[in-house]
Amino acid sequence: MIRATARRRRAWGASALLAVLAFTPARDGLEAGMGLHMLVQFPLLALAGWLFAGALPPRWRERAAAWNAHGITGLLFVALAMALLMIPRLLDLAVADMRIDAGKMIALVLAGAALQLSWTCAGKLVQGFFLGNVLPMTAAVGQLFQDSPLRLCNAYLLDDQERVGMALVALALLAGAAWLANLMRMVARERDPQVLPGA
Repeated sequence: MIRATARRRRAWGASALLAVLAFTPARDGLEAGMGLHMLVQFPLLALAGWLFAGALPPRWRERAAAWNAHGITGLLFVALAMALLMIPRLLDLAVADMRIDAGKMIALVLAGAALQLSWTCAGKLVQGFFLGNVLPMTAAVGQLFQDSPLRLCNAYLLDDQERVGMALVALALLAGAAWLANLMRMVARERDPQVLPGA
């Protein structure tokens, strides 16, 4: 159980991070390049949501668990949010319209919170199903960014689009490999507790 002092620290950390990200100079700077927009701002906003959810008191987490059995509802929201936010047209609108940008930021914070509340309770089967859908989608978008001869985001250059595409494919592969390695480690530990040091 997380202590109250640790929860307060997480809440303050999340609030400070979100304040910096929402502040105009930082927001404009991160949205000036496609790589910074998708690969830095997106994860940092999700991290703020993760920290906020980690700061929730136990009774609030229990209420959230009532509609999030096995983490399915939360992970479904995360998958839908990621699918929408990787649409190139939405990136353009977020840069041009502050209302869309605010909605994007809220969605990412909520996705980070949902992931924090859902990942552990999901178990390996649900986690695998989630990653088996999200990671191929991410890699497919990344490949599309690389292969398209045209700019899919009018706000960004074609070279920037290609670099982001390569990064998305790499991240999808690394995330899948890391999850599988962790799964194999757990299986090995369950079969023979002496196989791994410190088990």
